Amino acid sequence: MKVVYASRTGNVESIISKLEIEDALKVEDGSETVEEDYILFTYTDGFGDVPYEVDEFLQSQSEHLKGVVVSGDTGYGEAYCKAGDVIAEQYNVPCLYKVENDGSDEDIEAIKKVIA
Repeated sequence: MKVVYASRTGNVESIISKLEIEDALKVEDGSETVEEDYILFTYTDGFGDVPYEVDEFLQSQSEHLKGVVVSGDTGYGEAYCKAGDVIAEQYNVPCLYKVENDGSDEDIEAIKKVIA
């Protein structure tokens, strides 16, 4: 399945690299398109917000969205990985995994299983 991702600080990009996904589509400004089923990897912005470029992308590209993996920082308390919950609810897809920053080796192995 295709992987689409957004990364601002590099954490999500690091996850994609650790997963050894070479053909992932990076969402830069939301104008990107995808014509096949995909899993979205994103970060949480602000205090639990969906990043602007991800929101823009999903407004026109949600048809093939099958799930979301989200990175966050537990220091934000209730807002930890909240963008994943918002996207899952708004687009009726599962939030497949929540990962602290760029994830541990255990996180990477768990993510491999949920996106397989």
